[in-house]
Amino acid sequence: MSYIDGFVLAVPTENRELYKKTAQTAAAVFKEYGALKLVECWGDDVPEGEVTSFPMAVKCKAEETVVFSWILWPSREARDQGMEKAMADPRLNPEANPMPFDGSRMIYGGFEIIVDE
Repeated sequence: MSYIDGFVLAVPTENRELYKKTAQTAAAVFKEYGALKLVECWGDDVPEGEVTSFPMAVKCKAEETVVFSWILWPSREARDQGMEKAMADPRLNPEANPMPFDGSRMIYGGFEIIVDE
């Protein structure tokens, strides 16, 4: 059964093109190690909530935009192996290629697909 890694983060709006370039590099790396697809979505209609919301979850600042993304893997096992290899790949090393956002506010997790229609 396919497996999803999901991410929500806040990116400085001025870093949109830099983020896109970084995400394209990451997509190539993850696909090289078994991912089927990587999708990056730039927030367009992401309201601030009163109790909870995407912006609140990532402590989004006025000059930032919420990004929602996911990676589709063929299975949890493929994800575990691929993610380990990707995280060791020098192309994703944050010292050599700094992230254009505050990674400490990123929310992420792995998910089993229970409905796919």
